[in-house]
Amino acid sequence: MKVPLIDIGTSRGIRIPSTVLKDLDRPNSFDLKVENNRIILDIIKKPRVGWSDKFNDSNNNLLIDDSLDLEKWDEL
Repeated sequence: MKVPLIDIGTSRGIRIPSTVLKDLDRPNSFDLKVENNRIILDIIKKPRVGWSDKFNDSNNNLLIDDSLDLEKWDEL
């Protein structure tokens, strides 16, 4: 489906047709990623799904990826 890039205030955006949103059960928010020169929108159904399971995890695994380089954190 070809969609035009439109002005939205001082930004640019696309309109997602209502028929597409209806087919996706009318999501309220998306997670936007750019991979291999493509824009990917993943539906965020319930942002905190699985948190309680992680908090109650007997292995004490973290909610976030602990492989983050904290020394480079300030560079972000």
